[in-house]
Amino acid sequence: MSINYSNDCSLTRRELLRRSGMGFAMLGLAGVMQDSGRLVNAAEENAGYQNPLAAKLPHFPVKAKRVIHIFCNGGPSHVDTFDPKPLLDKYNGKALPTTNLPTERKTGAAFASPYKFQKYGQSGIEVSEIFSHTAQHIDDIAVIRSMHADVPNHEPSLLLMNCGESRLVRPSMGSWLTYGLGTDNLNLPGFIAMVPGGYPIQETQNWQSAFLPGVYQGTYVNTQHAEIDKLIENVRNKWLPDSAQRQQLDALAALNKHHREQRGFDPALDSRIHSFELAYRMQREAAEAFDVNRETKQVLDSYGPGTQARQILIARRLIERGVRFVQVWHGEGQPWDNHDDIADNHRRLAGQTDKAIAALITDLKRLGLFEETLILWGGEFGRTPTVELPQAGANAGKINGRDHNHHGFTCWLAGGGVKGGQTYGATDEFGFKAVENPVHVHDLHATMLRLMGFDHEKLTYRYAGRDFRLTDVHGKVIQDLIA
Repeated sequence: MSINYSNDCSLTRRELLRRSGMGFAMLGLAGVMQDSGRLVNAAEENAGYQNPLAAKLPHFPVKAKRVIHIFCNGGPSHVDTFDPKPLLDKYNGKALPTTNLPTERKTGAAFASPYKFQKYGQSGIEVSEIFSHTAQHIDDIAVIRSMHADVPNHEPSLLLMNCGESRLVRPSMGSWLTYGLGTDNLNLPGFIAMVPGGYPIQETQNWQSAFLPGVYQGTYVNTQHAEIDKLIENVRNKWLPDSAQRQQLDALAALNKHHREQRGFDPALDSRIHSFELAYRMQREAAEAFDVNRETKQVLDSYGPGTQARQILIARRLIERGVRFVQVWHGEGQPWDNHDDIADNHRRLAGQTDKAIAALITDLKRLGLFEETLILWGGEFGRTPTVELPQAGANAGKINGRDHNHHGFTCWLAGGGVKGGQTYGATDEFGFKAVENPVHVHDLHATMLRLMGFDHEKLTYRYAGRDFRLTDVHGKVIQDLIA
């Protein structure tokens, strides 16, 4: 074997790694390059395969690298959680002195919150008793009290919040971020949507990649299950060892190369190649990432019991392992859609997540990941400050719930370069409409992209003769939310 010396007295760095320790140093380098997407096997190289999820740099340097979206699908009531309205107590059971705004269903008199609010932290922000654990971190949280959407219906509002468009097929927020940033761990999906019990309203459209390459679509995980084989079906190959699977994939890559030579580039084929490769690599890491029993008893106790606590802990474990975007849905359908019994239902739903959210923030700080992780909490819209009136087929006629409200609602951001300990914007004195510093969903998306290092007007994808983006032709960055 010939050796190429530099200046007749030294080895190149690559030759040094190849020769040192009988070549084991080069093996280590190969493993690092494989994990970072910079190394492919011979069959993949011959097929022209390049991993589209390899890590990329954003437009400008920022602290935030990953996102956890805690999604209260169904629409949590802002006036019962993070936007107190004392005047509702005064007018409780009476008509408001202003006209009720149009909503999906008819509403009547003012409906006071059944919960008490209390000031927390040095910022003194008021939070409902049902989120008392989360409130302990209020100085790290920016509460946006002036959100507004377009219509009071679940389907379009879900798509607007998740995809930036309420009617047409568009890529989801998680797909845009994985398209722009790739992922830091090629052994796991870059974008994961966890929904216990089944799909939400609009199902997989909420995490679709649309016209972006299919590799950027979210991976659905039913976190109702705790066993890895039920969480991720077929994650283990019970019949073939790794070496045999690798041979199969190499043979498949060679066939795909032949197919491509005959027919040209095919995005669907490229996505399929990646899916096979990802499934092969996930066998090594998925079981460990989703197994919360590997955590200490102290950590498990801090999150609390139940499915919600477990999936929020899983979200932290995924983020810790480099997954770019994790959505934590509350459950199948629309759990927070409380047209009846809001006092009991909101307390129950908040109780399933409150302790775990607080533990998540504490845990991210402990691991040094809080500033690298952007957390978003909220739903697709809020709920009315007035009571929903009985209507056949719409509610149980108990007159103790709230209708949908897109005119004004609340979400909050934390970590990832967010300026915490503040409330931004406001709804009117009753909580019906955003009146001070209104923030549309497009503005929220533009601000989140800015926190992740992107100019939302420049993160685009060419399709059908037009450059598309998450914010369409709208959106402004809310600079006051950025530290």
